[in-house]
Amino acid sequence: MSQKRKPSEPNHAARAKPFIDLDDRPEVRELFKNLKAALPALEDLLRKCSSHWSYEDRIYRFYHQSFKVFGLQTTTQQIVEKLQALAPTRQLNKSFMQIIREGTGKTFAPEHNENWVAVTRPILEAFFHARFFLEMAVKYGREFEQPPRLLPSGWATFLYLYNLR
Repeated sequence: MSQKRKPSEPNHAARAKPFIDLDDRPEVRELFKNLKAALPALEDLLRKCSSHWSYEDRIYRFYHQSFKVFGLQTTTQQIVEKLQALAPTRQLNKSFMQIIREGTGKTFAPEHNENWVAVTRPILEAFFHARFFLEMAVKYGREFEQPPRLLPSGWATFLYLYNLR
């Protein structure tokens, strides 16, 4: 026979906070602290690179075969600089940096029109990857109060950027 709790007794289970397993590695805590501090600037950059002229129009320029698609490289570099600044002593993920190298540092030349997709697709790819990491930084910088050990895919991917996963 189970005993019933008297109405005057406290219900500790109802008041207990849910247990959250935190990632207490110093390098993750430092990254997260820097992320929280930089969040307003990252949010501004995400708004900018999601705007009509920095996102919609530049993707249109790829399909329109306009040299203006080359302008995405500037935005991509700005994103990478902001992400690197969150952990300035850490190297960013090797695969990510290869994508960035292959999609930046290009100057338009008329002969690119002959091989448009091969020349310009890496520019879009670099932008999309950089923008994704910026989105994840903003999303989880807003959602989390502390860095968790149990990881949503986006946060886990963000940690891969800094070789912390």
